[in-house]
Amino acid sequence: MNNRLRILVILIGAFMVIATFTYPRWQPFFVRQVAEDRFPGLSASQQTAFLALPTEQQGAFYELMSTADATMVVGLVRGAIVPVTIVPTANQGAPEMTDPTVVAVGTFKEIDAIHKASGKVTVFQLPDNSKVLRIEDFQVTNGPDLHVILTRKANPLTAADVGTDYYDLGNLQGTVGNQNYNMPSEVDLSQYLGVVIYSKLFQVVFSSAAIG
Repeated sequence: MNNRLRILVILIGAFMVIATFTYPRWQPFFVRQVAEDRFPGLSASQQTAFLALPTEQQGAFYELMSTADATMVVGLVRGAIVPVTIVPTANQGAPEMTDPTVVAVGTFKEIDAIHKASGKVTVFQLPDNSKVLRIEDFQVTNGPDLHVILTRKANPLTAADVGTDYYDLGNLQGTVGNQNYNMPSEVDLSQYLGVVIYSKLFQVVFSSAAIG
């Protein structure tokens, strides 16, 4: 073996030894490391479900975490990742009504990536002055303890806007599907301007429909 080849072999061997012992230092430059942020307060299975949410919705939750109460935000995330609840087909049909009169209509609107719904509201008044509120073509983002309420303001955005003098029609029957809510005759609809999907647990508006 000539001197030039011998030197080359020695250099290669030296390089391999140095490379082996310095691997931890240079390895990050050659191996792409992907860091996956974990949303605080969620279990491993909940993390997986969170990552299945639309990217826009995930980003909105991260942004909300930096500005709102962490306990509330984690609760909203946990509500968002549960499976959607579809109103049973048997319960989606329009109720039997005698001589109904349409007294109010409205359309749900999107607030942001977390709080949004679509669908229309129709309020029917019956001869005995009782009313039926019907929601059709409806879908809303998941949330904890959602209720359907009547509010004094047409399009409330905050708990302060909702106030405490709202009328609660009960738990939301499902996050997807047509649904009906009976209103007693003593409810004076002229006193209410909005139908709101509201998380009573965290006092958060998910969507509203101005009615009139």
